[in-house]
Amino acid sequence: MPYGITVKHDQGSKRIELQCQHQNGVIYIVPSEASWVCPPEHLHAHALAGFLGELIQLPIPQLRDIFQRWGIYFRERPLEENEES
Repeated sequence: MPYGITVKHDQGSKRIELQCQHQNGVIYIVPSEASWVCPPEHLHAHALAGFLGELIQLPIPQLRDIFQRWGIYFRERPLEENEES
């Protein structure tokens, strides 16, 4: 697997592979009760944005510290207007 982030689309699920020369891991995303509203092709974006949005709202100081240690910041943004709306 090449270094970087690779999204693999399996039937009904997604795998997000994360690799550099110092770290290597995979995130598995499968349909769940919170993702039923999103089409399968956007399942990974929906699940990660929702998960991170909930995670940053938890009143756990250690979470903030871990995010800062790794230089990760997440901010929810307003939804874009659909042409169908």
